[in-house]
Amino acid sequence: MQGGYFSYALLAALATALLYAAYTDVKRREIDNWLNAAIALCAPVWWYSAGYGWADVGFQLGLAVLTFIVTCFLFAMRQMGGGDVKLLTALAFWFSPAAFVQLIVMMGVIGGGASVAMAFFNMRRVPGEVVRDVLAGVTAIAWVWCACLFVYAMATRQPLVDPETLATVGSFLPQPWTIALAIVAVLAFFAFGFRHMLRRQKSRLPIPYGVAISLAGLWVLSEQAYSAALLS
Repeated sequence: MQGGYFSYALLAALATALLYAAYTDVKRREIDNWLNAAIALCAPVWWYSAGYGWADVGFQLGLAVLTFIVTCFLFAMRQMGGGDVKLLTALAFWFSPAAFVQLIVMMGVIGGGASVAMAFFNMRRVPGEVVRDVLAGVTAIAWVWCACLFVYAMATRQPLVDPETLATVGSFLPQPWTIALAIVAVLAFFAFGFRHMLRRQKSRLPIPYGVAISLAGLWVLSEQAYSAALLS
């Protein structure tokens, strides 16, 4: 890093902005336009500090334009809020394509897990559906647990399943058709649980993408800072 301490100060400022974005998204369900604008406008300072060439800057601009187009489509489909679109586009100016893909994956996992948990607690209970409600609860717990495992595996760079565990499970499922049957059964279980949760929603829930984007961005930032410290 050419900017030295100044580069670290910029990353710290971005981390602070992401924390504030998560706070306002939880408190008011919106992210301030001035905050998104500040993140985007400070990106050229980061490019200079990090020693970006014209080709690098071109990649960042192209990534931001592509992000804006895709997120605008999601906004039109009511799958993402306007503040989320602006925040994600602003962050595209800061991260390399590879790091930005990591951010998107982490955002999807965190946002998906939080959405499922919120959907379960937003269910309307109907008499005579205790068993279905329990299955929906098990589905939500399993999904959130899997999301937490995935986030932990990405953060620690550990495999999701230990090779020895895979070998043990494989010994109980020696035939290919039994593996396929197990996969179909798991998918059917999740499909039933999600369908029941969707059918019994009391109201439309806002997807907490602002918090998910902020947490994913903080994780990628910590990765960058750690890598920079090792290189220096």
